[in-house]
Amino acid sequence: MMHQSCPRVLLFDSGIGGLSIADAVRLRLPCADMVYAGDNEGFPYGDLPEHEVVARCVALVEGALARWPCDLVVVACNTASTVVLPMLRSRLRLPVVGVVPAIKPAAALSRNRRLGVLATPATVDRPYLASLIDEYAADCTVLRLGSSELVRIAETGLAQGWVDDEQVRAILQPLAAGDPDTVVLGCTHFPLIREALARAMPGVRHWVDSGDAIARRVVQLLDETTGDGAGTGQGSSTFLFTAEPPAGLRHWLEVSQTGTRGGGPQISRVSLNTARNSSIGSAGLWQQ
Repeated sequence: MMHQSCPRVLLFDSGIGGLSIADAVRLRLPCADMVYAGDNEGFPYGDLPEHEVVARCVALVEGALARWPCDLVVVACNTASTVVLPMLRSRLRLPVVGVVPAIKPAAALSRNRRLGVLATPATVDRPYLASLIDEYAADCTVLRLGSSELVRIAETGLAQGWVDDEQVRAILQPLAAGDPDTVVLGCTHFPLIREALARAMPGVRHWVDSGDAIARRVVQLLDETTGDGAGTGQGSSTFLFTAEPPAGLRHWLEVSQTGTRGGGPQISRVSLNTARNSSIGSAGLWQQ
């Protein structure tokens, strides 16, 4: 574990979805140095076999930590969090935080006891989501919608600066038909297009994501492990992508919390070489 005047946090996602978590962490912890690793070469994880998601996640996180030692890792991807957390926690000697769909706070907010869960197909089908619903929303009617296409819309929306409202409305129609007053954003990509979602379903009173809860957990763990859960100053931001960095990223950073600190972000493309048939654990070869 490293220790410095400001903590350094590694955030990992299959693409740009983790930017919503990065923004929430930056709001809570402005002094932190952030390293964002996006495996956009493997995007979308929801379409990959589970073993490949695990292999890519472990290799990418370990490879990033080898060059950028950090105090804490955030798996800022719902799909990855469902399968890779035990492996990462067994391999790393630092805290690893995952993303859990915000069923509990959503159930507390709902008045008509009808919840929507908007996520990837991989997430909506996981037993752990059913367990969360049974524990925190047993008295609610829960409508689930899994959409990889909506994840792609969020990715392309960053590049082009807009999304097609009619396309979003068509995807959400089965969810809207159930008349939920509260919708859980169970994919970290979706807060990035919250305004388009709200236009498509104007009857929804609450759109609930995990960003602030994750940020509060990061602050708590850093305070417990390094004493750096609070502080002042402006942290830096470094962005690493396994494919070409997303078009539109710099513009998004100009208007976000994440990109306004530490003299401007550093954005790089890196190469992650993993043998698909080799044992998990090779960090791969990183080249800028």
